[in-house]
Amino acid sequence: MVELVPVGPEDRDRLREWRNDPEVARFMYTTHEIGAEEHARWFAGLLADDRRRAWVVRMDDLPVGAAFVTDIDRENRRATWAFYLADPRTRGRGVGSAVEFLVLEHAFGELGLHKLCCEVLSFNEAVVAMHTKFGFRPQGVLQDHYRRDGEWVHVHQLAMWAGDWAERRAGFEEKLRARGLLA
Repeated sequence: MVELVPVGPEDRDRLREWRNDPEVARFMYTTHEIGAEEHARWFAGLLADDRRRAWVVRMDDLPVGAAFVTDIDRENRRATWAFYLADPRTRGRGVGSAVEFLVLEHAFGELGLHKLCCEVLSFNEAVVAMHTKFGFRPQGVLQDHYRRDGEWVHVHQLAMWAGDWAERRAGFEEKLRARGLLA
């Protein structure tokens, strides 16, 4: 079973360790080693900023990754989201789909958003495909948008609207429950 547990002070070191894992960092905008001070500033801001939500992803009661909703704009009812799975045992088992479902439920249910956005580096084709499967619509590809490790990278922008999620959620919930990924 997959669940999202709000990030707390006890998760600070774990998040830094995960984010510095090369297998996680390779799909991020930056790949540098994040030092203790840099991480402490980021983490303090994460906990203090009402425009952000963060969760530790737990699978069968074990912490395996993190999910974030950021740039929450209450006036325009939109936000951005991202996640990563740090435990290699989770990959290819539907855990990412369960995380996506749970974040969408939070975004359109508890937060009452109208629109949820995300950005994916162009070489992360599996995540672009997963978002598309869930109903995220392509908003465009930013060509040569980010310079990372000396190379230009394109960035896919995708978005989903509350109405789209309302139409699609039941089918995903049923499949994920049948696989034992949701309670």
